[in-house]
Amino acid sequence: MPATRTAPLNACLGVDVGGTFTDFLLWENGRLAVHKRPSTPDDPARAVLEGLAEAGWSPEEVVHGSTVATNAVLERKGARTALVTTRGFRDVLAIGRQTRPKLYDLEPSARGEPLAPDELRLEADERLDCRGRVLRALDPGEVEALLDRVQRLRVESLAVCFLFSFLDPGHERLVRDAARRRGLPCSASFEVLPEHREYERASTTVVNAYVAPVVERYLGRLSEGLASRSASAPRLRVMQSNGGSAGAREAAALAVRTVLSGPAGGVAGAFRIARDAGFDRVITLDMGGTSTDVCLCDGAVPFTAESAIDGLPLRIPTVDVHTVGAGGGSIARIDAGGALRVGPESAGAHPGPAAYGRGGPPTVTDAHLLLGRLLPDRFLGGRMALSVAAARRAMRPLARAYLGDLDEAAASVARVANASMERALRVISVERGHDPRRFTLVAFGGAGPLHACELAEALGVPRVLVPPFPGVLSAFGMAAAPITNDQVAALLSPVPTDDRGAFARRLERAFVRLEAHATKELASAGHARGLRLRRALDLRYAGQSYELTVPVAATPEGCRPSRLLPAFHRAHRRRYGHADPSRGVEIVALRVRAEAPGAPVRLPALPTGDGDSRRARLERRDVWFAGRRRATPVYDRAALRAGDRLRGAALVLQLDATTAVPPGWRGVVDGVANVVLERTG
Repeated sequence: MPATRTAPLNACLGVDVGGTFTDFLLWENGRLAVHKRPSTPDDPARAVLEGLAEAGWSPEEVVHGSTVATNAVLERKGARTALVTTRGFRDVLAIGRQTRPKLYDLEPSARGEPLAPDELRLEADERLDCRGRVLRALDPGEVEALLDRVQRLRVESLAVCFLFSFLDPGHERLVRDAARRRGLPCSASFEVLPEHREYERASTTVVNAYVAPVVERYLGRLSEGLASRSASAPRLRVMQSNGGSAGAREAAALAVRTVLSGPAGGVAGAFRIARDAGFDRVITLDMGGTSTDVCLCDGAVPFTAESAIDGLPLRIPTVDVHTVGAGGGSIARIDAGGALRVGPESAGAHPGPAAYGRGGPPTVTDAHLLLGRLLPDRFLGGRMALSVAAARRAMRPLARAYLGDLDEAAASVARVANASMERALRVISVERGHDPRRFTLVAFGGAGPLHACELAEALGVPRVLVPPFPGVLSAFGMAAAPITNDQVAALLSPVPTDDRGAFARRLERAFVRLEAHATKELASAGHARGLRLRRALDLRYAGQSYELTVPVAATPEGCRPSRLLPAFHRAHRRRYGHADPSRGVEIVALRVRAEAPGAPVRLPALPTGDGDSRRARLERRDVWFAGRRRATPVYDRAALRAGDRLRGAALVLQLDATTAVPPGWRGVVDGVANVVLERTG
């Protein structure tokens, strides 16, 4: 499939595959259109192709956020993977860091089995020292013998991670090339993660080897399906965890970088829309069917190199998102102690919430339906009917704890879900030294606008912004995402305290080499114009075990210690509440990101109204707010105009989401159809 963009892009489609729904957003000649359909967990590509057929669209480019890699790890359905490592280090994956996430848990749960099990962790007689010098050379004959054994063990994918190979990848390259000559997929750590920390490097490389064949097969099926729909096959890009996208070939090779692609697309889209609306200090709330992702953006989208999936550490560039198991499909139940629990288990797309009529359990969606906040005949713009009777039947066992009062039971389910999300919001704000009263909450996902005002009130957030299409905002972020290439190089070096000497020149040369490599990678994929280069350093105080990533100006002056040291001390004080300028600082790694522009997606201007929203009013319904039912006006969001005002209590309906405006809140529609809500008191 061609990767090069040879003409201006006129039609780009963003597709976000979620646990419950698959979301579509088409940008075509300056216009936006949205579509939504249930996901097909047995084959996610089917939902993508069927959704395109339903909408009748023929985009030139498709940018896809996929949960395929995530699900392969969570469900342990990846490739049969072996690890080849330095003699004496085969058990690094099993030993790990010996950390206890729950320090005071009297009965800690056992760690899961490594993705490369004991019998598939093999050793090679090779060794480098800590400076990358060869202590024991790797014998090519031993490599062939190891690969013979690997093939006898019916291995489907191979991971290679040798000690200190990030300083000299020669031995890893020898194994990788020999494996690929045999047709065996191979992930080498010098390509996946050329950094120090053996456990994290081995874990990330093994995860990549485990999911790469699965992702490659999936993208192959999707590419074939897209090509079969028209004579001119659309280009396919894949959203990555770093908030950018890559071509299908690059995404398949480094599949581990797609593990958190959906949440990254949502944050990227939310921050862009909020910044264009005049708010650059935002907290994003992405509540979908299965989980809720939250992120604090203080003037920029935050990134981290530390993440995990199912207890497996990953060191990949990732948007710094915190996730909790609270979504519209989260299952409500009474536990053995008589307490109401909501999530983290989800009803998913099949059977889905009880209201879908497929025998599902009671969920948050059912609670909102019984409270009147979802209208059974207007769900998904009237394309999907919800069953109030089925929701009542499912909720009745829970209502016994509330003397049979279904309203109280449903309201309690919503409150417990709010409590889970409020804790997550406090983790990324208050617990990191940020005052949420100085931020705007951007609510999206299919269920986010139902909960946003209540969560904002609990945290003291003064303002909520609901984008024009909250239920498919992640797809918007994907369509608008830049094409990115991230490069990293290990560099263990102290930072001198003055600008004399050759330190800044050496650092500048190292950055230039990384930038040249990143630029070459993008150019080879047809993205050589309009590039932006970003630099960063991983810095720490001498003696610390972990580091902070600090942006660096992309100029020779930015490499001077007089610029680096104050920036690090400020970052350390902001993150931890203290700094010690008298203490030595050292570099751990250099990072470079190259960005090429994505599709020129923009929100279209909305016609100006007269400030009176009554033209958009559909009807009145009895809706539960603040402990009782209230006669509540229901508005059609598509009929609202710029300048129109709303006052709670109110419901605002659209195809992809419902916005609940409680009493004590008021809102206004801005010039690009955002609804900006504020507390009246």
